[in-house]
Amino acid sequence: INAEYMGKFVWDLTMSVEEQTRGVKRPMSSWKDASEADAQLSRDTNARSGIRELTGLSLRYVNHQLEVLDQRLLPQTETWMICYSPQDMSDWIKCLAIRGAPLIGVGACLSLALFSHRPEVTSEEVQSAATLLRDSRPTAVNLMRNIDFMLAAWAESPHSPQALSVAAMAVWDKEVDMYNNMSRLGVSLITKPEVVLTHCNTGSLATPGLGTALGVIKMGFQEGKIKHVYVDETRPLLQGGRLTAYELSKCGIPYTVICDSMAAALMKQGRIDRVLVGADRIAMNGDFANKIGTYGLAVVARHHGVPFHTVAPATTLDPNCPNGDAIPIEERIPDEVRGYGGMIWSPQNCHVWNPAFDVTPVALVTSIILDTGVFGHEAILNGDLARA
Repeated sequence: INAEYMGKFVWDLTMSVEEQTRGVKRPMSSWKDASEADAQLSRDTNARSGIRELTGLSLRYVNHQLEVLDQRLLPQTETWMICYSPQDMSDWIKCLAIRGAPLIGVGACLSLALFSHRPEVTSEEVQSAATLLRDSRPTAVNLMRNIDFMLAAWAESPHSPQALSVAAMAVWDKEVDMYNNMSRLGVSLITKPEVVLTHCNTGSLATPGLGTALGVIKMGFQEGKIKHVYVDETRPLLQGGRLTAYELSKCGIPYTVICDSMAAALMKQGRIDRVLVGADRIAMNGDFANKIGTYGLAVVARHHGVPFHTVAPATTLDPNCPNGDAIPIEERIPDEVRGYGGMIWSPQNCHVWNPAFDVTPVALVTSIILDTGVFGHEAILNGDLARA
């Protein structure tokens, strides 16, 4: 990857399309400019937070520092960044340095809790920071629900930073338990060794635990039920080709990376037994939003009679969202599609449509696998998701 280009690319990704159009310039996250004195002050403040050490593949709280693995640079480079503020976390969510609906929710909670322990921070500033974090990714309902949980703890305790620390650790612990549960439930559907296909990245880079769809795959491989994984590269930012391949390599699971457009040919040849994907938001009728390309994959799977499942924590359900039409879809900057990693393959000023997600209708879904159970069509039509 061309480092100079990626530096500019990362800068641009932290800004909205409107800001870029206006030529707005604003500083990158404070971690790059922090002095050792700043770092020590941050550690001293964090030491009073009461948050215990937490360690995940791409998010950790160690030595009184909240650290994020920069996923933009994977798999070639592993760089951990220290988060000094909610602004850091918000910027990194927007530019996908930290990504995955579950993980950004946990990261946001931890950054907010640590921020609240600063002696000069007011209650109004905590509220503002919460709003900043909540608005960082409009499609990811986990982020919004987790921040709302934190604000409820803040209001109930009266404005106690320690309450936010306890709440943030509770979010982490609950998430880890959920991924173990949904992985077990997903594996229970597989009765013989299978070849599966997955899209985007849904493992420990996207969650604080085992993962959602990739959690099922990891546990299934350990139990002899998954023998090979085909990985959609997942255009435009290649989360499958970069991140899922990275995780599968670490786990020793056999895999093959394919272009997104190759999945249909594989299914036609009968080489895919099952499709497992994640979800960023699930409507109450069972429609769900996931990384762009998921809908097309579901259509192809239905045509070829391949079981298609989405795997997600119950916190991904949005009780205020009746169907997929009500899910807001984030649109990202054109340069993500025009090129990548220093190479531009499209005319610089060509028109680009770049939705980050699409919505898969429940009619194409074999089942929704949550940590609370497996929900097929009949259960969903009976309204069981409302009780998940």
